[in-house]
Amino acid sequence: MMSGPQRRTVRDLRRGNRAVLLRALYFGGPASRQELTGSTGLSAATVSNVTGDLLAEGVIVEAGQVESDGGRPRVLLRVNPEHGYAIGVDVGETHVRVELFDLAMTERAKADYALRPARHEAELVARHILAGIDVVLAEAGVGSERMLGVGIGVPGIVEQGPGPVIHAQTFGWESVPLEALLRQGTDLPLFIDNGAKTMGQAELWFGAGRGARHAVVALVGSGVGANIVTDSDTYRGATGSAGEWGHTTVAVGGRRCRCGSLGCLEAYVGAEGVLGRYAEAGGTVASDDEQTALAALLEDDSPAARRVVEETVTFLGAGLGNLINLFNPERIVVGGWAGLLLGRRHLAALREAARRHALALPYGQTTIELGELGPDAVALGAATLVVESFLR
Repeated sequence: MMSGPQRRTVRDLRRGNRAVLLRALYFGGPASRQELTGSTGLSAATVSNVTGDLLAEGVIVEAGQVESDGGRPRVLLRVNPEHGYAIGVDVGETHVRVELFDLAMTERAKADYALRPARHEAELVARHILAGIDVVLAEAGVGSERMLGVGIGVPGIVEQGPGPVIHAQTFGWESVPLEALLRQGTDLPLFIDNGAKTMGQAELWFGAGRGARHAVVALVGSGVGANIVTDSDTYRGATGSAGEWGHTTVAVGGRRCRCGSLGCLEAYVGAEGVLGRYAEAGGTVASDDEQTALAALLEDDSPAARRVVEETVTFLGAGLGNLINLFNPERIVVGGWAGLLLGRRHLAALREAARRHALALPYGQTTIELGELGPDAVALGAATLVVESFLR
């Protein structure tokens, strides 16, 4: 026999009202109770009761007053930035970065650990994360009881479930139980997601993606990925692997990618692929550090350097054109440290390349912008995973 629809309890209703008001204050505050009544559609009595509870708990605080028409001044409310704290972790190709944020997403402490390109053992990464958690808590003077959790952005596919596992071919990770490894050293709530998705959420909340309901945030660094947002929600696919844009094919039988396939977009526009093509063209890579080397290449005026940069812009533009044709976004945000280095110098050419490789109608409905949050966006976005849970 099929069961009927579940009945919502009074507790469920209160929790839902609380979440609605918290989100309204977090993204739209400071606001008065009257403004909250208008923006949320909740009754004045409900707003008064729930905000009273939140004030008593210290989740929100008063933030001054504004004059009202003919009556008493209205008290403004906002989320208390020191009610709780979130840690964001960026597991990148060359580093593990751990940052601690308050609820206003102001960075309070940071720890960086270098990774050698050939050393990405999961146990080593877990040790760096655990050490970083201890360091930032001590530096900020925050006790673990005030922590809302730890968000972690990682490369590759995160297979969510009771014990999420990570598949990252470029790291040599296959079904790595990162959460279980971290549980040996911390009891804090853990939230793990793909780094491109965490960066995308940061840009959507605080950066160039604000206000867009249909968007793609593209991460271009050593590797390449994307966060696809449809109707304000991240599209994940059947098992969470949607967004592996870097491993779409742009040249059949082309260059070998780090994933083992031929002709992937990442092999042409990821920093490692760009520098590899430059070396194959006879250029001299300026440094073992990818960021230093790519910046030098973009400043190089030699024929080989110009050719490689022009080809990179064309391939990246073609990749963006594919995104436009497939998803019809209203906005594409190009981020990641390599994407920002390239885009700051060649954004007009990148837009033109995308135009040539996209259908005219959807291209005309799309804007292509650069990310506003810089290279720390993955860690910031990872922290938003924690805040998202808090707001719910």
